[in-house]
Amino acid sequence: MSLLRRRKVPENEIQSDVEPTVDAEEDYKKSKKRIKEGKKQKWSCIDSCCWFVGCICCVWWILLFLYNAMPASFPQYVTEAITGPLPDPPGVKLRKEGLKAKHPVVFIPGIVTCGLELWEGHQCAEGLFRKRLWGGTFGEVYKRPLCWVDHMTLDNETGMDPPGIRVRPVSGLVAADYFAPGYFVWAVLIANLARIGYEEKSMYMAAYDWRLSFQNTEVRDQTLSRIKSNIELMVATSGKKAVIVPHSMGVVYFLHFMKWVEAPAPMGGGGGPDWCAKHIKAVMNIGGPLLGVPKSIAGLFSAEARDIAVARALAPGVLDTDLFHFQTLEHLMKMSRTWDATMSMIPRGGETIWGDLDWSPEEGYSPCKSKSRDDAAQISGHHENQTPESKAKYYRYGRMISFGKDAAEAHPSDLKRIDFRDAVKGSSIGNNTCDVWNEYQEMGVSGAKAVEEYKVYTAGEIVDLLYFVAPKMMARGSAHFSYGIADDLDDPKYSHYKYWSNPLETKLPNAPDMEIYSMYGVGIETERAYVYKRTPTAGCNIPFQIDCSADEEDEDSCLKAGVYTADGDETVPALSAGFMCAKGWRGKTRFNPSGVKTYIREYYHAPPANLLEGRGTQSGAHVDIMGNFALIEDIMRVAAGGTSEDLGGDRVYSDIFKWSEKINLRL
Repeated sequence: MSLLRRRKVPENEIQSDVEPTVDAEEDYKKSKKRIKEGKKQKWSCIDSCCWFVGCICCVWWILLFLYNAMPASFPQYVTEAITGPLPDPPGVKLRKEGLKAKHPVVFIPGIVTCGLELWEGHQCAEGLFRKRLWGGTFGEVYKRPLCWVDHMTLDNETGMDPPGIRVRPVSGLVAADYFAPGYFVWAVLIANLARIGYEEKSMYMAAYDWRLSFQNTEVRDQTLSRIKSNIELMVATSGKKAVIVPHSMGVVYFLHFMKWVEAPAPMGGGGGPDWCAKHIKAVMNIGGPLLGVPKSIAGLFSAEARDIAVARALAPGVLDTDLFHFQTLEHLMKMSRTWDATMSMIPRGGETIWGDLDWSPEEGYSPCKSKSRDDAAQISGHHENQTPESKAKYYRYGRMISFGKDAAEAHPSDLKRIDFRDAVKGSSIGNNTCDVWNEYQEMGVSGAKAVEEYKVYTAGEIVDLLYFVAPKMMARGSAHFSYGIADDLDDPKYSHYKYWSNPLETKLPNAPDMEIYSMYGVGIETERAYVYKRTPTAGCNIPFQIDCSADEEDEDSCLKAGVYTADGDETVPALSAGFMCAKGWRGKTRFNPSGVKTYIREYYHAPPANLLEGRGTQSGAHVDIMGNFALIEDIMRVAAGGTSEDLGGDRVYSDIFKWSEKINLRL
């Protein structure tokens, strides 16, 4: 019975059993309350951004996986089903014709297309030794953006490496075959050359740090000496002269090289006056900004161009927001203004080349006049475009920067301009808490107002403008580059390296058997001049922006979203790429005393027929032209031993010869 009797439980044991139950109930109530409160919390902007970035990345990786998983012949099969049989790639076509590798080929990449890797960095870059900071996947841009900016920025005083940082160009053909996964630069040309027998021993990628001034690539990395040695080795082993293929800024870089290699040491390479004649068969310039690029002005002046201005118009304030303490455009300006090479593309020749307040070579140009590839070709000769200009609206392209649409269109006599050069720079634009320093903060509100009150700026005045808004940058740049026209090329001062990349202040080498080709795309609206506005100068923002409200309703207009466009390859105007071969170097001139033969080869832009065609095989765009079958075939024919006669001489679609005749340059 005693076993059935209920044991009396002590009071302290009862309390210990009950208390956990009460605590658990209270915790449950609190958690339920927190859940209800969480549901009431607003969705933050940061959450939206994270979700958006995550979705984009997931979609990108899924599409990339599907693309890599599909059979290699599937895109070609679908494309041929839509458009018909595709033409043979140039390598296959020329191999059928019996062409074989003959002359060694040297590639000179342009600005930004050559990969850069880290050799030494700060603590934030731990684990990135010999990883690409530029090119490839650009993973570090969104993983650690401020650290990436710090390592890509050069010293603002010297234009060289900052203390404790060493970023160097990637070597070999992989340095610039692809800019990013799936985005080719030189890869298509290299693959086609390989089809007729070329190997790495007969091709050389002259990779260099495109951020540095041209002479500093030799001072720091001995890049010019390496190019000289490799060309000499390839010529000695093959017994044939080299074919040089520069692209974009690589064109003016190689122009600098041709003067450097023949100049006496220590400033030059000491190769002697006949080095180019002995080692170079042809220079085939692709999209070369020989006379500069107006687009570079917008980049240096306000860290933007047409695409960024349009993005700003679509999403006002986003690019100027201090998101995660990362002021996008301000950081880009701080970084890019330390890259001295960007100053090599400031327009050269002043008003003589680019026009003044009331004149420009391209006056009368209209996009609706652009001719098709079938009826516009002008082979081996120059013929003026017979389309009457009377119907085209008159654009004053000589005004490269105008403050307001009215100033851009006003008659010169109606412009009331106040000279900015002697203006007093006033109080700071930004406050002292700005995280990103740029020279606008030292210019002050009165300085920004003085810039606006000058109304319009021609090519010659642009240089003065940049000296006013960015004196430290231009002080570095003026030691390495010049933008004028030489009066007397025999003047000893032109033996200095600062003039070697300006075709208007230097002579071509004494190599009468050498050929120079200007090869570039046309038929695409290309930035030529800008309409600006001054922005409120509060905070740390850049005080000037392209005025996207300056527009014209006519779809054939050359003014869209504050940008005046002319004919070109979307980056380099045809005037800059073609003038020297059309006139400045054509025949024996003071810029070409030995009579090096020059030719124009234009490629009219045709966009891809469908998405599966990728970037197309007939593109004339600045980078996409590197996959243009006609351009690749021209290069391969010359590399295989052909001459201009095998190519058919000049091939012109634009009015480059007509524009060149309008330029009054003493030859």
